[in-house]
Amino acid sequence: MRVLDAIGGHGLVPVLTVDRAEDAGPAAEALMAGGLPCAEITFRTAAAKDAIELLAGNHPELLIGAGTVLTVDQARAAVDAGARFVATPGFDEAVVDWCLEHEVPVMPGVMTPTEAGAGMRKGLETLKFFPAETAGGVNALTALGAVYPGLRFMPTGGIEAGNLARYLALPNVVACGGSWPATRQLIAAGDVTEIERLTRQAVEIVRRVRDDER
Repeated sequence: MRVLDAIGGHGLVPVLTVDRAEDAGPAAEALMAGGLPCAEITFRTAAAKDAIELLAGNHPELLIGAGTVLTVDQARAAVDAGARFVATPGFDEAVVDWCLEHEVPVMPGVMTPTEAGAGMRKGLETLKFFPAETAGGVNALTALGAVYPGLRFMPTGGIEAGNLARYLALPNVVACGGSWPATRQLIAAGDVTEIERLTRQAVEIVRRVRDDER
């Protein structure tokens, strides 16, 4: 299965910020126990590459990506460590071109029609809409869908249990990204019970939306 299809099947990509690489394993296991075998490790900390490498080596069943990728060097390091997709906060043409050249699924961040059009011209079909709530949320995505019917989005930034369903109900949203099921604080504290509980709650929201769409 294509990586982006798998992301769409999950409906939610947990965004993990890890301060210690060894904390990634328990957090990922809690996500999987809650029914969500995917995670995006952000390059907001120095532990990101090692965390991806540990997860890729110990949990081949987990769909691992790299987020907050700002440079080609970070993209290369993430993929070398085992990341299967790359997400960026903004539209960085160099990172996008590198990923396309190396056949790495990439979701660059966009928040304007101009950036969405730039992604479309690169041949991309799925883009990250970031920061979602700040950039206009559901209303902005609805407007983008009217003029770019061929594009799909993964809104990230300000997504939580309370608004997840509204985003997922949009026809141009393939999945959402969110940090609330496994926050930086929960990961650092090793609170796998709470991570699993929040993940189960999120998975249930995704299921209800998908059932309503049938």
